[in-house]
Amino acid sequence: MHDLVQDYYGKQLQSSADLKTTACCDFTAMPDWLKPLLSNIHDDVLSRYYGCGLVCPPLLEGCRVLDLGCGSGRDVYALAQMVGASGEVVGVDMTDEQLAIATQYQGYHADKFGFDNVRFIKGFIEKLDELDLAAGSFDVVVSNCVINLSPDKDAVLRSVKRLLKPGGEFYFSDVYADRRIPETVKNDPVLYGECLGGALYWNDFIQLAKRQGFSDSRLVEDRPLDITDPVLAARCGNIQFFSATYRLFNLDALESDCEDYGQAVVYRGSIAGSPHRFVLDKHHNIQIGKVFPVCGNTWRMLHDTRFSSHFDFVGDFSRHYGIFEGCGVGLPFDVAGLDGGVACC
Repeated sequence: MHDLVQDYYGKQLQSSADLKTTACCDFTAMPDWLKPLLSNIHDDVLSRYYGCGLVCPPLLEGCRVLDLGCGSGRDVYALAQMVGASGEVVGVDMTDEQLAIATQYQGYHADKFGFDNVRFIKGFIEKLDELDLAAGSFDVVVSNCVINLSPDKDAVLRSVKRLLKPGGEFYFSDVYADRRIPETVKNDPVLYGECLGGALYWNDFIQLAKRQGFSDSRLVEDRPLDITDPVLAARCGNIQFFSATYRLFNLDALESDCEDYGQAVVYRGSIAGSPHRFVLDKHHNIQIGKVFPVCGNTWRMLHDTRFSSHFDFVGDFSRHYGIFEGCGVGLPFDVAGLDGGVACC
């Protein structure tokens, strides 16, 4: 599959206009704070962008960030401005043509930003152990519509876990399916290149993440995908695909379910760009100054990470009240307009 992906993204696609589905197109409403960052990025880099989401989490000043499957470098150069001169962003990609674009404009962006804090490495995201990347050396790892293209997704998440600092996070967007993909779709070169053939069934992803030490995957946002090419749509049949952004925290104390310890948090409103509320994930929209009850896992995700100084914390783990009310299992994605959907808890 590596040869197929390298050919598709290195030779077949010359710009995002060549895509045949919306899987690798980002329709996320662009936040106002991102617009000036993207305006500083060269047009040639922007035109070769094939991401399916926004992978710029807040509070990155001074952080060391790794971008898996960085392509032509759009996200790297956006993140570089967020981490600032005291941070660093490292991009890894296996496609020569994409890396050539990224490195060609490295000097351009250094002049634009006033500092040079990026580095690009050729390599495979399932073979990160072969690269000169030290264990526990990254605050945040990101990827944008790339894991579906990997033939060994376990190896990717295993390496991410190894590279993250304690309390670090993997913040990434990708494509998922509402069921397991049949071989006819997996082996279709165009569907694979368009990020559909390698898409994981969402619950298989959750179990994979747990297997590699990420006990509680948090869904940030999602949207259904349209297959605009009628021939490709016919090949996919009734499979429904979704673009979704998840965050996985490197916290070994997390439990597999949301357990209630009577805890709560209060957001101080001190994170830049989030003066009124902080959105941890799809189910945790935390308003400033309001006591917000949380499960033990959410408490740790805020208390034991870079977010801790921006919250006040209520309670501890001395008393357990059972499963946190409202938690359950079901298709986590929004299915508005689709038949036969199952609502998330």
